[in-house]
Amino acid sequence: MEDDYALSVEATDAELPPALAAYAAHLLRRAYIRSNLLAPEFGPGFHGASGARDFQVLDALTAPTAFSQQDLGDRLGINRTTMVKLIDRLEAAGQVTRARNPGDRRSYVLALTDGGRAAIKAMEPAMSAGDDRLTAALAPAERDRLDDLLSTLLSRTDTDGGVRRTGSLIAQSHHFVRRRIEDALTDVGLQARHFGALTVLADGPCSQQQLARRLGISEQGILQIVDDLENAGRVVRERDPQDRRRYALRLTDAGQQALGTARRVVETAEAEMGTTLGADGRAELKALLIKLVRTGIRRP
Repeated sequence: MEDDYALSVEATDAELPPALAAYAAHLLRRAYIRSNLLAPEFGPGFHGASGARDFQVLDALTAPTAFSQQDLGDRLGINRTTMVKLIDRLEAAGQVTRARNPGDRRSYVLALTDGGRAAIKAMEPAMSAGDDRLTAALAPAERDRLDDLLSTLLSRTDTDGGVRRTGSLIAQSHHFVRRRIEDALTDVGLQARHFGALTVLADGPCSQQQLARRLGISEQGILQIVDDLENAGRVVRERDPQDRRRYALRLTDAGQQALGTARRVVETAEAEMGTTLGADGRAELKALLIKLVRTGIRRP
């Protein structure tokens, strides 16, 4: 499952509606997009691993846990086709090995090579600088606390080894939480992206451009979401009484009903975070993420 939101600086610097700020899952998504935008770009001199996603794959393999190709893809939010191509490239570069899983001959177990460890070492300074930019709004103690909370959410401990990297923790936490919410919403016939749009529209009609801004995604990214909801009869386009040249999106009765059901599902999933982190920990996580995502992006 890969994030299907178009990325832009304008999207991450968008307004943050209170209704969405109440959900740690939404804040993690915004932090994840911000992390991607601030991740370094590596030049052609890098062989094999050459980007932030490649780094996250190699970095994840430093853990003592043995990952299958599918498990690692799920953990990092990378779809199967993309994951196969990515591992093919890293294997060809001698940075990863892939062997049949003795417990399941249909899957592969991945392992990091010395070449993969060397690639991590070479990319580390730039990735650390990206983390510094990402967390610039946080004091050192706050950054450490954010890392602690995300590690707890992911059931990591200091004994897992390796260096804690905030960007990687945010990415993995985002995909971990999103996957659980997507699974929970299946019976409702919605996806997480639909829930966000319905939540915003519950506060009143708005234009498609306003909806994109409030969700923190590009106008291109909002098109499919609105089409899905309109086709399901949950949203209608009407002439905006404030500007007859454009349309306003309005929640229908069916949309209100779907939102009510989905809200209970999402809040149950969010409550599970409270079980893992404690009520105070969940509130602290949200406060730190709000502080992080509300800071304007400054590129190097």
